[in-house]
Amino acid sequence: MAKTETYLPDIHEALTIRPCDDRDEPEILRIVNVAAIAYRGVIPDDRWHEPYMPLEQLRSEIHAGVRFTGCHAADGLVGVMGIQPVRNVRLIRHAYVSPEFQGRGVGSKLLEHLTQSDGAPILIGTWAAAGWAIGFYERHGFGLVPTAAVAPLLRNYWHIPERQIETSVVLSRPLLGEDDAARLIADG
Repeated sequence: MAKTETYLPDIHEALTIRPCDDRDEPEILRIVNVAAIAYRGVIPDDRWHEPYMPLEQLRSEIHAGVRFTGCHAADGLVGVMGIQPVRNVRLIRHAYVSPEFQGRGVGSKLLEHLTQSDGAPILIGTWAAAGWAIGFYERHGFGLVPTAAVAPLLRNYWHIPERQIETSVVLSRPLLGEDDAARLIADG
């Protein structure tokens, strides 16, 4: 068996979820940047850069309130996902799994952990061209918000460039219609 085809029959029992701290920064960056390679050639070329997330951006995200949670296996940190409370919603941010652990339940375990309900709607922004990411979130009960609601939601809850707004989608749980999204923004 090749090294990249590591067989992990009991991975669910071997996974540990815990909040990340400053000591995890190098591994968070490694996971984000190696997993984000999947976006190269998929997202617009003007949105791709290397590294995909530099250290300064990670620290800026943490300073802005993104709390990262990590999934640990015997090999160490294998997946990360952030959550950011913003006014009346929670945003799932920067969800990445090391390529050799993708498709093994790591992302699902992180998402389940971070979306335990506190009653606030949960929003996820991702690239419109990232069909695999959209499908992942849909399999976990999230739905795409109507196109007309995407830009207003992104402008109100994220701090991202206009070009990224143009090339992104938003998923929500519970599902939001256009009027629901407008009320959510007005209430926030």
